[in-house]
Amino acid sequence: MNIHLRPMTLADADAVCLLTGQLGYPSGAVAMQQRIAAVLDHPDHCLYVALADERVVGWIHGFYTLTLESGPFVAIAGLVVDENCRRSGVGKALVRQVAAWPAAQRCGRVRVRCNAVRTESHWFYQALGFREVKEQKVFDWALGAS
Repeated sequence: MNIHLRPMTLADADAVCLLTGQLGYPSGAVAMQQRIAAVLDHPDHCLYVALADERVVGWIHGFYTLTLESGPFVAIAGLVVDENCRRSGVGKALVRQVAAWPAAQRCGRVRVRCNAVRTESHWFYQALGFREVKEQKVFDWALGAS
């Protein structure tokens, strides 16, 4: 499979919706365009897509963050590869693209959080050289909700 990477654009919203839906996160194209536009407005974020035969088959979102307790790092906020293209090098190429992003090179560290039930992604990241450092729970607070 011949893979080409490029920065994500607003025109990728439909394809990104389809891919994101494969992981159980459905979204409409308009909402996705708004999210992409918002991320593209922040220089501390990067968005890339992977193409095979001019079709988007994967995407990744990384962002630079500062923390007092452990210093700066680039976090992978999202990575999705088309279910028909997994194990073909697409995910690896996207992760390496984020690792080569200037912000990641500046801080020298990339971090990712994975859903506990997605064990295949755990193996994927470990095979790339990531090491598991902790388990955690995620809490969400919808402000304004009762």
